[in-house]
Amino acid sequence: MEKNNRSRLPHWMKMSSRLNHDEHYKEVRRIVDENKLHTICSSGNCPNIGECWRAGTATFMILGNLCTRSCKFCGVPTGRPLPPDPEEPMRVAQSVKTMRLRHAVVTSVDRDDLPDRGASFWAETIRTIREVNPGVTMETLIPDFDGKDELIDLIIEAGPDVISHNLETVRRLTPAIRSKAKYDTSLKVIRRVADSGITAKSGIMLGLGETPEEILETMDDLLAVGCQVMTIGQYLQPSRDFMEVKEWITPEVFADYEKAGLEKGFRHVESHPLVRSSYHAEKHIH
Repeated sequence: MEKNNRSRLPHWMKMSSRLNHDEHYKEVRRIVDENKLHTICSSGNCPNIGECWRAGTATFMILGNLCTRSCKFCGVPTGRPLPPDPEEPMRVAQSVKTMRLRHAVVTSVDRDDLPDRGASFWAETIRTIREVNPGVTMETLIPDFDGKDELIDLIIEAGPDVISHNLETVRRLTPAIRSKAKYDTSLKVIRRVADSGITAKSGIMLGLGETPEEILETMDDLLAVGCQVMTIGQYLQPSRDFMEVKEWITPEVFADYEKAGLEKGFRHVESHPLVRSSYHAEKHIH
């Protein structure tokens, strides 16, 4: 985020940079760098990177650091990705082992350039992490794979404990901020996951111009397709090239949405301005 944007952050959105100098943070950075890995923590400018890396956790991003889509909210660079690296699944698995993680989180860029959108590579990565780290639990934050059942099933069959796919925003705003993904396609993905018996999870950002009524309707849509876990966080503009923040939502309002979601029937709701998809992901396994 650019400095002029950061200076306008409300006080509840400001994190201490001192966290990034902690020894645990430096160790995670070393492991990520030495294994030539990407993390959404860095690529997505996550505000919790200090807290999570100090705790020895990171969300690995596979299939490169260039996305084939150009969504108006996401800071991951868009471009023509390199071919998948056949050694990446093992490097990720070994990093999970080196970090002594009990719960691993994996996500990826969109790979619309690949015939299977990267689904087979995803499945190989999940299996490799399992083989190298028996007993580790795992969450996968997946793309929509264009809603193709046979590709979603590759992830399901690989057997992660939680499969997450983000709606990102309410139905009305989806065409404005998501370059290719469709609201109903994302719901279809979540339904496919939920019907398999694996815990289905999704998340949205606030502050893009949505209304309280639309947020509650989105909750209902997710529950209708079997979603059990929901995350709600504040949208942060990566740079001037992206959608502007329309509103800063207070922590009190986020707490109200958490209460509403639990009352509606979600098993777990993580709702706070600084929440991102994988924040406290270890809690969502149970």
